[in-house]
Amino acid sequence: MDMQSPAPTHSPSSQSEEAPAKKGLKALMDATLRSSSSFKEDSYLSSTLKDSEKKALEDFKSRLHKSADRFSVDSKAPHVSVWGVPLLGGDERADVVLLKFLRARDFRVQDAMAMLEKCLDWRKEFKTDGILDEDLGFKELEGVVAYMHSYDKEGHPVCYNAYGVFKDKEMYDKVFGDEEKLKRFLRWRVQVLERGINLLHFKPGGVNSMIQVTDLKNMPKRELRVASSQILSLFQDNYPEMVARK
Repeated sequence: MDMQSPAPTHSPSSQSEEAPAKKGLKALMDATLRSSSSFKEDSYLSSTLKDSEKKALEDFKSRLHKSADRFSVDSKAPHVSVWGVPLLGGDERADVVLLKFLRARDFRVQDAMAMLEKCLDWRKEFKTDGILDEDLGFKELEGVVAYMHSYDKEGHPVCYNAYGVFKDKEMYDKVFGDEEKLKRFLRWRVQVLERGINLLHFKPGGVNSMIQVTDLKNMPKRELRVASSQILSLFQDNYPEMVARK
């Protein structure tokens, strides 16, 4: 598991400012790991699907095969994959991925196909497949602002978010001071999410989504409105059904 727990280096004043926030987040972490929720994750087992849902899945696969050339480098051997899962060729993990897109669009096949196509286009443009190897220069944010840490009782990986550190104007300007910095932060936030997705099984009956825990204490909502909106839009459009609960 990729644990992001290196302790960032701060000045004495910033340490004293962050201590209460870290204490609050620690309480959230403890509560999350202890929780015994009645939530039951979708199993993605074919035996649990309605007949109409099974038909929608087969129709979705058929459409994907017909349009595979658009996403493949080699038209003679079409290959379409997302999150390391090949969507053609009968891999059982493909059903889990495709069902996520179908559920996000209430099993409307045409809408799910459009969502998947846009997602694949975005991933190509954003170069997400190589993002885990990038050093985006946010070492001081790891383990503080957004990071993966441990699992809940059901085995879901947990992603923690705490944006109170940005109440400090110097830190805010350093990360969000201009459009290029904002783009880099968004890329880093996608990187954190991709690390979490790497921990998912993408298998029927397995753990196929994560937990998101967000500490809103001291978060400068007005200042982070643009960043928050862009993050939410990216995640909703390109990561369907990835969060079991928040």
